[in-house]
Amino acid sequence: MTASSTSVLYPGSFDPIHLGHVDVIEQAAELFGGVVVAVIHNPSKPSGLFTIDQRVALIAASIAHVTNGRVVSCTGLAVDAAREFGAHFIVKGLRNSGDFEVEQQMAHTNYAVSGVRTVYVPCRPDQVFLSSRFIREIAEYRGDVSRLVPAPVLDELSRRFPARIQAQ
Repeated sequence: MTASSTSVLYPGSFDPIHLGHVDVIEQAAELFGGVVVAVIHNPSKPSGLFTIDQRVALIAASIAHVTNGRVVSCTGLAVDAAREFGAHFIVKGLRNSGDFEVEQQMAHTNYAVSGVRTVYVPCRPDQVFLSSRFIREIAEYRGDVSRLVPAPVLDELSRRFPARIQAQ
């Protein structure tokens, strides 16, 4: 099996998806035969800004140009989702060394319990600061997130926080 003929799982909460996430999806689609973007729901965490169904719809609209990508939602472990959706690897984006430390521990654990390997892709340098949490906060406090999120997310944030988002 070669990397170009297999599928990878890109798991996350994506609340909301931002341009850094889109970059990782595009890289995964280019490197592998397909990418499954899995919105993982953790019932023990707060529900978030967007519902799971809204996140799936926003991601699908944001990556419509990625012809070998699809979006799913699931609960439980990412390695179980990888098996369920036929992904041979998990892909994660890295912004900095702090991300690496967290993701490396998770990757070793995932491999130990399932044999599923994790592949890292670096985020573009102009996107290393992006964080869904910061985007939510900026949007809630009248900040301009137009250069941080895909157009479908900006539209939804504009509806959610009327007169607060300044599109340029």
